[in-house]
Amino acid sequence: MKASYLILTLLCVVLAAAGGWFAARRFPFERHGPDSSASKIIHYQSAMHPWVKSDKPGNCTICGMKLVPIHEGEKGFQTSSGMVTLSSSSVSVINVQTELIRRRALVRTLRVAGRIEDNDAKHRIVSAYVDGRIEKLAINYVGAEVMEGAPLLTFYSPALLTAEHEYLALIHQSQSTNTFTLRAEQRRLIAAAAYRLNRLGLTEGQIKELGRTEESQTQREIRAPISGTVVQRFIYEGQYVKEGDKLFELGDFSTMWFQFDAYERDLAWLKAGQVVDVTTPAVPGKTYSAPITFIDPNINEATRTARVRVEIQNPLIEENGGRGRELYHRLYAEGLVKWEAPEILAIARSAVISPGPQALAYVDQGGGNYDQRRLKLGRLGDEFWEVLDGVAEGEKVVTAGNMLIDAQAQLNQSAHPIAELPSANGITTPPHEHSAEDAPTTLKTRGEAGPIEKLTEPQAKVAREFLVVANAIAQALASDNVEQYNQQGQKLHAVVPALFQAFAEAPSWQPSVQALNSTGHLQPASDLPAARKAFLPFSMATVEFAKHLRARQDEFSSLKIYKCPMVNSAIPGAAKDGFWVQSETPLRNPFLGALMLSCGTEVKK
Repeated sequence: MKASYLILTLLCVVLAAAGGWFAARRFPFERHGPDSSASKIIHYQSAMHPWVKSDKPGNCTICGMKLVPIHEGEKGFQTSSGMVTLSSSSVSVINVQTELIRRRALVRTLRVAGRIEDNDAKHRIVSAYVDGRIEKLAINYVGAEVMEGAPLLTFYSPALLTAEHEYLALIHQSQSTNTFTLRAEQRRLIAAAAYRLNRLGLTEGQIKELGRTEESQTQREIRAPISGTVVQRFIYEGQYVKEGDKLFELGDFSTMWFQFDAYERDLAWLKAGQVVDVTTPAVPGKTYSAPITFIDPNINEATRTARVRVEIQNPLIEENGGRGRELYHRLYAEGLVKWEAPEILAIARSAVISPGPQALAYVDQGGGNYDQRRLKLGRLGDEFWEVLDGVAEGEKVVTAGNMLIDAQAQLNQSAHPIAELPSANGITTPPHEHSAEDAPTTLKTRGEAGPIEKLTEPQAKVAREFLVVANAIAQALASDNVEQYNQQGQKLHAVVPALFQAFAEAPSWQPSVQALNSTGHLQPASDLPAARKAFLPFSMATVEFAKHLRARQDEFSSLKIYKCPMVNSAIPGAAKDGFWVQSETPLRNPFLGALMLSCGTEVKK
C-alpha cells in the first residue's frame, strides 16, 4: 500500500514538472524590473562619445563604434562633466542660439574724453631784456591775436638809450677816420655795439633803422616774436620792470593738442599716426580728424593710464569784424578711435562666459549636446573676442542661452568623481565605477627623480630601436594577430636590456626605464586576451618613457600617445583607461582591435 502511494506521488511530480516545462515553452513569462531583454529600447548611444545618440541602430559618427541600445529604466552612458545634453523642448524654451565660428575682421571703437590744450611746442614767453618802464601797451587784453613783428608795448629804458648813443657815436667816429687800420677797428666796435643792442631787445630791423637815421629814441617798441594768441599779460602801463621779468605769454593756436588718458587695456589698439575723430560741444556739428602724434610711455601710477596726444588744425576765423580761433584753450572734447585688425579667428562676445583666465564657451555638438571649452582669448573688439585657443574654425558656438547651459554643466560636474591614472601594472580595483569620460586627459609620471637629462647619441639610438619594436607590438594587437605579437615580443628580450644598460648612468630616467625592464619581457601568448593582458602594463611603462622622450628630445616630438576608456571590456579586472604609444597615424587601438579599431583620443600633454 505504501509502495503504491509512493509511486503515485512520484508520478504526479513528474507530470507537474513536464506540464510546467511545456507551458514555459509555449507561454514564456514577462521579465520585469531591470531585465533589458524585455524592456523597450528608448535610443541607441555611443559608449565612447555618450552625447552621440540615435533612434535607430548604427555606428558612432565620431569613432565608428557600434551604438549600444539603451532600454527603459537604464541611465545609459554618462557624459563628461563639461558636456551638457538638453532635450529639444529645453533647447527651445531657453532659446539656445548658435553661430558659426569663422575668421573675420576684428573692429574696435574706443570712445575717449579729454581736453583741447595749446601746442606746447609753439609757446613763447616775452620778457624784459633790460630794466625800464612800460610807457604804453599796444595789446592790453588776454586772447588778442597778434602777428609776428607786431608791437606789443612801448618801453623806456635808460640803459637801452645809453647803448644806442654809444652805437651812434661809433658810427660817427668811423665816418671821420681815414686810416684803413682804424676803420677796420671801428667796424669791429660797431658790430659789437650792434650785438649789444640786439641782446637788449632791439631787432635787426630796428638797429639798421637807428644807423640810417642816426637818431636815438627815448622809447622803443617790443614786438611779438611769433604769431599767436596772448595767453597771459603780466604788466600794466607805467609799471617798472627789471631784466628777466615776464611781460606776455604767447601761444600759437594754429594747431591745438587734444589730449586724453588711455587705460592699459586700450593701449594695444592705439598707435602713432592713427586717425582720431574729435568733436566738442563748443563747435557743434563739426568733426576734426587728426592723427595721434604721441603716446606717453610713462604710465600714471595712480590712474594706470597713459597720456595720448592728437594734433588738430585750428583755423582762424573772422566774425563781426573780429578775428579769433575756432577752438579755444582747455575745451572739453571727445574722441572716437576706430581700429580694424586683419581677419582672425573670433567669436561673439555673448558666447564667452567669465572672460579672463577661466573663460568658457559652449560648442554645439548636435542633437542637443553642448561641449564646454576653455578659451585662451586675445583682443576684445566691439562685437567679437579674438580666440587664440579652445575652439576651431567651422564649429558652432552658443551665443544665447549659454548661461543656463553652464549652470546645468556645474550641476553635472558636482556628480562626477575624479579618476586617476592606473599604475604601471594596469590592474586596479577601484572603490567605485567611473565613466569612460571621467579619466584625465593628461598623464602623471610616477617616481620622477628631478630634472630629466637630455639623451646622448647612444641613448637616442637604443630608444629609437625600442620604439620601433614597441610600435610593432601594438600594431600586431590592433590587427588581432597573435603570431606577429609573439614574434615582435621576442625582440624585446634583446632591446630592453640594451635600453636598461644605456640609461644605467642616468638617474632621472631610472623610474621609467626600470618599469620597462620589469614589464618588457613579454612571453608568447596563446590567444588575444592573454596577449593584451600582458601588453597593458608594458604599454603603460612605454607611455611614461615616451613622455620624457618627446618633451626633451625634438626628434621624438611626433610620438603620439592615445587613451582608450574601455580597456576593462577587453581585459577583465583592468582599469577602464589604458594608454599606448604610436609613432604614426591613424589611431589603431591595440586593446580592442578590429572590434573598435578607431576608439580612443589623443593625449596632448
